[in-house]
Amino acid sequence: MNLGFGEVAIILIVALLIFGPSKLPKLGRAAGETLQEFKKGMKQVIDDDDQNKQKTND
Repeated sequence: MNLGFGEVAIILIVALLIFGPSKLPKLGRAAGETLQEFKKGMKQVIDDDDQNKQKTND
């Protein structure tokens, strides 16, 4: 899903109207941390799966 500049601008404007300027940095930080934890968890699942495959091949 690729978003263009126009779509991103509309999303930011709507978010600004809904949450206000004071809460946007907090929301952005929370979203970033959540995404980082999700990626970390997915990497761990993939690594565990690879280890299980190696054990069954040995």
